[in-house]
Amino acid sequence: MKKIRKKIKKWMLVGVSGAIALAMGSVAFAGKLVINNNQADPAPKKAWTELVEDFKKAHPEVEVEFNTYDHESYKTSIRNWLTSEPPDVVNWFAGERLNTFVSRGLIEDISDVWDANNMHDDFPSSRGPITFDGKQYAVPWAYYQWGVYYRKDLFEKYGIAVPTTWDEFLKACATLKSNGITPITIGTKHYWTAAGWFDYLNFRINGMDFHRELLAGNASYTDQRVKDVFAKWRELLDPGYFIENHTSYSWQEAIPPLLQGKAAMYLIGNFVVWGMAAEDLAKIDYFQFPTINPNLPKFEDAPTEIVAIPKGAKNKANAKKFMAFIGRADVQSKLNSAMSMLPPNTKAKPKPDRFLEIGAKVLASAAATAQFYDRDSKPEMATEGMKGFQEYMDKPDRLDKILTRLDKSRKRIFKK
Repeated sequence: MKKIRKKIKKWMLVGVSGAIALAMGSVAFAGKLVINNNQADPAPKKAWTELVEDFKKAHPEVEVEFNTYDHESYKTSIRNWLTSEPPDVVNWFAGERLNTFVSRGLIEDISDVWDANNMHDDFPSSRGPITFDGKQYAVPWAYYQWGVYYRKDLFEKYGIAVPTTWDEFLKACATLKSNGITPITIGTKHYWTAAGWFDYLNFRINGMDFHRELLAGNASYTDQRVKDVFAKWRELLDPGYFIENHTSYSWQEAIPPLLQGKAAMYLIGNFVVWGMAAEDLAKIDYFQFPTINPNLPKFEDAPTEIVAIPKGAKNKANAKKFMAFIGRADVQSKLNSAMSMLPPNTKAKPKPDRFLEIGAKVLASAAATAQFYDRDSKPEMATEGMKGFQEYMDKPDRLDKILTRLDKSRKRIFKK
């Protein structure tokens, strides 16, 4: 009997320890999911905080650490994270910006998530910018249009028709300037807003094929076609159509002149309307960047926001759960409704919103779309280019030196 009791006790201890080990293994498997996010402005931060709470409710077994960083500092920090102590999930940008990390082996292939959740059917148009060598490396969660946001009340007051051609655009600027209104607001403190002007001028003058050729390092910045872009740009600079001291302003700091009626137009993405009061929004409208070369169709910027898993992530199992969650149509509907952006999942429903309705039509009818200058070229080249654009806006007489410098950078970076 003694021997039997000892055996039973031993079996019980083994059973208890096994149960404990199983429980601990389950906790360890769940682990802490670390999400690093770059949506620091009030509206997107609130929307993302709610999304993370919804994920925690759907997956109570997962402990989540959610970190939000300033958008500009994030661009530098992510390079350090990916090579040292990576989180489990990162926000980033589709296109070349993602491919730069993928090509260095820093981002996890999540094709299995796409296959398991039928994402190929749900993301037909946004799959391309996150697919490399036939593999998917991210989940797109938002995209949006760029264009000219303008004060329709000022246009009405001064009898200005919405411009569809470059000559009409210049005429609108001249009328506004003569009435004491700065035609165009912009903040170039962080460079990238100036790249929007380069993109659209290049789209409308030279087309998408040349634009892609240039950003891939296969065309020279001293090419006459590039000089043509800057010549058109100068038609706005010489008469003083841009706001003064733009290098001192961030993109957010360039909004008040528009809301105050001191400036009339802003070439920017749809995120510009985030957080605008209803009375301000009632005065704002949108038009596509005007035609310059009538023989070219309309090309547009449509930046796509994505989430990805770093290759060195410690909790890939739960990170993949998050990938599947954020790819859901209902999740994308809620997130993008709160942020006034368009959901890439075709089964998701954008919120009823005139800017989103316009944006969806503009992008659907575009002959082709790009991600954006700094998302379509190698990061080092994009940085040099955007510095050059800002410098040109401030000192247009330096154009030849700027273009020569940019082409030296192109040859060094692309080795062409």
